[in-house]
Amino acid sequence: MKPDWIAIDWGTTNLRAWAMGPQGVMGQACSDDGMSRLGRDQFEAALMALLGPWLHVGRCVPAVACGMVGSRQGWHEAPYRAVPCAPLSPLGLVSVPVQDPRLTLQIAPGLKQMKPADVMRGEETQIAGALALYPNFDGAFCLPGTHSKWVQISAGEVVSFQTYMTGELFDILSNQSVLRLGMSGWDDDSFDIGVAEGISNPQRLSANLFRLRAEGLVADLPSPAARARLSGLLIGAEIAASKPYWLGNRVALIGSDKLNTFYARALAAQGLVAQTLSSKDCTIAGLALAAGALLQRAAE
Repeated sequence: MKPDWIAIDWGTTNLRAWAMGPQGVMGQACSDDGMSRLGRDQFEAALMALLGPWLHVGRCVPAVACGMVGSRQGWHEAPYRAVPCAPLSPLGLVSVPVQDPRLTLQIAPGLKQMKPADVMRGEETQIAGALALYPNFDGAFCLPGTHSKWVQISAGEVVSFQTYMTGELFDILSNQSVLRLGMSGWDDDSFDIGVAEGISNPQRLSANLFRLRAEGLVADLPSPAARARLSGLLIGAEIAASKPYWLGNRVALIGSDKLNTFYARALAAQGLVAQTLSSKDCTIAGLALAAGALLQRAAE
């Protein structure tokens, strides 16, 4: 395999790479060598261990990466760009010194918002990819995940965005808090109940969370119902808070199939039909924009 270039999504917990050719993806590889597991002097070795089969002596392949690899704690910092701006600027890519002559590496910078303060790193590439797939999109993107993002898009630019720690809160509450004692399985109807409660009474979120524990003790609330309602409460509260982004706007979800389904179901209860996009497809499309500019400059 001799890829034209390599796409890399390097997050906190995982490293994913795709060998790219004229027709798109030629191959893919992944490892658990995420940013949080590596010291600064370990990144290149981890990357070469993954990409080795795609690299050949005497041939240098360009690679473009996004994600936490460009954070202060990552391999090489790629400073944030301030919104409003296009989500990705090929001219703003940051070069990383690489010892192996078979590879060059560029990292896409994240975005920052000064007031209210907020940051994203990795999502900007997904947004750029989504806009490449749907160039006339105006409205709001929601990127559900550990730290969900709601993003206002106008004329191809990120105008503003807001982050919600919904996924991380669900993980902590369901695995580490007192609620963990009654958390397993899933029940769709209970998820819907949680969403409705979270949207209609977000100010009661803390009380409604403990009620899950109480109902487990005194009313035999089943574990699948408790877990699904917890998710619904948190997502519902997020949707209530993000109403200025989605009310009256076109909305597209960029995430995994599972999370897209949950968020689409919650938004549908508010009468909003959201478009769903694959985070993987959007990431690759965004990195392809940057790589295309690099390859064009190299050919000139």
